[in-house]
Amino acid sequence: MLEVKTLDKPDERRDFPRGHMEAVHMTDLDFAVATFEPGWRWSESVAPIAGTPSCQMHHNGYVLQGRMRIRMDDGGETEVGPGDVYVVSPGHDAWVVGDEQAVVYDFQGQTAREFAKKE
Repeated sequence: MLEVKTLDKPDERRDFPRGHMEAVHMTDLDFAVATFEPGWRWSESVAPIAGTPSCQMHHNGYVLQGRMRIRMDDGGETEVGPGDVYVVSPGHDAWVVGDEQAVVYDFQGQTAREFAKKE
């Protein structure tokens, strides 16, 4: 198999309060670029869309720009910034830290098909 797509022509864009996500969907991979504005917080901007109190998606990510704080449901917490690669299990909240927008790459098997998706 050989499959190539460009982010210049994403398969879809999802807008949500204080942010948006553009994604390409491939056979075994969704690759998304998410942009979060200052003041964005998952529990405020996406929870009403997802219908869950915390994010139930698994994320493999890379921070291109800005800073984000991530708090797990079990209380574990960290901050990520430019150049950081991260893995976050389901059951977390996240928010932008500071006055700069955060831009993250999210890559994995088909998660972008469900993130911030309105039913």
